[in-house]
Amino acid sequence: MEIRALVGRNVKRFREAKGLSQEQLAFEADLHRTYVSGVERGVRNPTVVIIARLATALGVEPSKLLEL
Repeated sequence: MEIRALVGRNVKRFREAKGLSQEQLAFEADLHRTYVSGVERGVRNPTVVIIARLATALGVEPSKLLEL
């Protein structure tokens, strides 16, 4: 699986498990909602800093966003 799609799938899974909208996650991670959408769709290439911000907002370790 391509890494961007993998990260996107995991971000979406954890976001939905927490009951957050993309907008709520974006606010918590200090990102724009369209950026979060792009990450989830696998069209954005998030940096390690962005992955860390998303993980913190989701309450998971950054490594969880990279797991198969």
